Amino acid sequence: MNLKGTYTADEHRYDNADKMFARCGRSGVLLPKISLGFWHNFGGTDPYQRSRAITHYAFDHGVTHFDLANNYGPPYGSAEETMGQLMKDDFGRYRDELFISSKAGYDMWPGPYGNWGSRKYLTASLDQSLKRMNLEYVDLFYSHRYDPITPLEETLQALVDIVRAGKALYVGISRWPLEALKVAHEYLKQRDVPLLIYQGRLNLIDRAPQDEGILDFCASNGIGFISFSPLAQGLLTDKYLKEIPSDSRMARNGSLRPEMLDASLLSRLQLYNAMAARRGETLARMALEWILAQRGITSVLVGASSVGQLSENLKCIDAKPFEEDI
Repeated sequence: MNLKGTYTADEHRYDNADKMFARCGRSGVLLPKISLGFWHNFGGTDPYQRSRAITHYAFDHGVTHFDLANNYGPPYGSAEETMGQLMKDDFGRYRDELFISSKAGYDMWPGPYGNWGSRKYLTASLDQSLKRMNLEYVDLFYSHRYDPITPLEETLQALVDIVRAGKALYVGISRWPLEALKVAHEYLKQRDVPLLIYQGRLNLIDRAPQDEGILDFCASNGIGFISFSPLAQGLLTDKYLKEIPSDSRMARNGSLRPEMLDASLLSRLQLYNAMAARRGETLARMALEWILAQRGITSVLVGASSVGQLSENLKCIDAKPFEEDI
């Protein structure tokens, strides 16, 4: 992979398009079944050349969807700045082949206007995101989380107006409860800015979108669904099957805490690993394949800290049918 000269995308990047892409709900949008998330690994503390290598490999293999948010990093905003440099260095001439999303909803700057779901916050945040990413518009803009205080109509009308202003082509919501999702669907449909997609956490360990009826509602109403945290931040890999590695996220007491890996969860992970072995696959690959096999799923968001990791994740496109219930 040449990172010194001008980047030219692989001419065979769409050879596997029939397997690679899925229609997003009842829209005209096709998304890759594996999308690249910028939550980790693309911030200001991460090597830029590694970000270039990963995104080059992704696009060369048909991954056209890059998922960001205003506060991805660290520090906040730096993942979008990385995207902006990538647009300048490599992807500017491929802009119309990319599907770039961003979000606002979590804390971004101090004071009362840098958080949640007000019109002021969403509008100002997207303006800042576009500048950081060197973009005139995003393909998709999300309300990143449900705001229980701000009237839903204010948040949703802000999304409508953002589309009408040409700053986003489509809108989505992330982590909204089912009843609020139903309101959003009707409100946006009545204003001819249909809800394109819902982003939620779904994996073998956490099946809340299925249990709560969110996935069924999306499937029945032509709304796409994209899953984040598909490997449960590394739990659904071989990393934690025997012990907690000293260099792991759990050992650092980050978003994964050691007490989460109790005997019950460990037994469940070992059971899943045995099932994956019977399929001739890794646990991570089977975990991704399971999500893609669920009704209503459009895409799975994966993070990648290396080209090799992304390459392994892309193998799930060639999934075998599941013959065992999981």
